[in-house]
Amino acid sequence: MVFLELMVYNNKKFYREEYNMIENRELRALARSQLKGNWLMAIGITVVYSILISMSGVTVVGPFIVGGPLMLGLYGYFVRRTREEKAEFECLFEGFKTFVPAMVLFLLYTLFITLWTMLFIIPGIIKSFSYSMAFYILRDNPGMGGKDAITASRKMMDGYKGKLFLLYLSFIGWGILCCLTLGIGFLWLIPYVMQTQANFYEELRKSQNGAAA
Repeated sequence: MVFLELMVYNNKKFYREEYNMIENRELRALARSQLKGNWLMAIGITVVYSILISMSGVTVVGPFIVGGPLMLGLYGYFVRRTREEKAEFECLFEGFKTFVPAMVLFLLYTLFITLWTMLFIIPGIIKSFSYSMAFYILRDNPGMGGKDAITASRKMMDGYKGKLFLLYLSFIGWGILCCLTLGIGFLWLIPYVMQTQANFYEELRKSQNGAAA
């Protein structure tokens, strides 16, 4: 906790809870229940996403063109699982319906994180947490611009960056085990993390909306 207390940005605590959210262990347990019977689809969609991103890398601008829409679709798939909505493989390509905002968001996200990281590593890490909900927000608000989605994410994550940090930290043991399997275990770990992160967004969104009501 000392490390978290030291991570202060713009005079705001890196870790603070204002609204009632379920514990991180509950978010992980919920993710496992949501993926039960759906592992094959979840693994398949993350693998195809990775392949498409890798293929787009044959040109310098390729990832910047398709990266945003594909990421938007990937995040949307796991949000659908969280909300018990129909989640199919085609969800991966839903982001192309809002191609320009998704592309702009990806460009700005990459640019801002790169610039902050060049300034110093810790601010870059903090900003990555600040902007982490941007694609979820854009997915729920397709008329929103990329820059507005980043701003909304920054406000949403104010006081919750530490909670998300601890959530990611809780997967380190699984990551080590995956390395011992020559990386094969990541086929399961990545969807597990993605589903848990989608639950984090959904719980934070509902708790903050409830507090504002």
